[in-house]
Amino acid sequence: MWEYTDKVQQHFLNPHNVGEIDKPSGSGDVGSLACGDALKLTLKINSDDIITEAKFKTFGCASAIASSSVLTEMVIGMSVEEAAKVTNEDIADALGGLPKEKMHCSVMGREALEAAIADYRGLVLPMAEGEVVCECFGVTDLEVIRAINESNLRSVEEITNFTKAGGGCGKCEDNLRDILQKTVSSVSETPVLQIKPKRMTSLQKIKKIEEVLEREIRPGLRKDGGDIELIDVDGDFVIVSLRGACKSCNKSQTTIKEYVERKLRELVLDSLIVEEEN
Repeated sequence: MWEYTDKVQQHFLNPHNVGEIDKPSGSGDVGSLACGDALKLTLKINSDDIITEAKFKTFGCASAIASSSVLTEMVIGMSVEEAAKVTNEDIADALGGLPKEKMHCSVMGREALEAAIADYRGLVLPMAEGEVVCECFGVTDLEVIRAINESNLRSVEEITNFTKAGGGCGKCEDNLRDILQKTVSSVSETPVLQIKPKRMTSLQKIKKIEEVLEREIRPGLRKDGGDIELIDVDGDFVIVSLRGACKSCNKSQTTIKEYVERKLRELVLDSLIVEEEN
């Protein structure tokens, strides 16, 4: 689906420093299982403030695992002061880059590192004191403002890529747009990209696809003894599985491309790409 670099694939297939340090000097927990991504980073720091060991436990996609893995390699041997300056861009660069839709994984790594260092220093992170603007993913206004300033974000879609805010129910999009406008206006004259007020979120896209499959596509397939099941939606890629007579039909690819894909592009989104489950 995504264009992953060789480095991302290596750290995903063979992640380094997986686990949890017993009695760590500092521990950072970010994300949640309910949000789909969660990371726990533990550090061992010696008396000279040097990070001698780093381990992680991650629940998430390939980018989340790879970002966590490369992060542990980066910080081992660093002083706490040096590690505190590591940015999400540093993590992404160490992997040879990440798809723009997956930049939030590198942000999660940076946030876990900050949390672990704060725990070691006995401090409370300022980001945790912000007002929650995205209830789906627990993102605060301070996190959004920081992402806008650090990564020069200029659209709500970019905010979602970096923070996941707005990627669920979509109710916070107006708030995100207001924060974006105020933040950009306060630091420069760069205009905010104008986008449609009601951008389709991931959940809305899935729901719309399911509705079209049920209303427009299944009836025709069932007349010929077949059926179709939605397996996954990853960005613009829609993975389906043909059932019944359609599964064994030698024209299944024609059905996928000329019928299913064309109908979904017409009624949902013109950039959708439909593929059959292997």
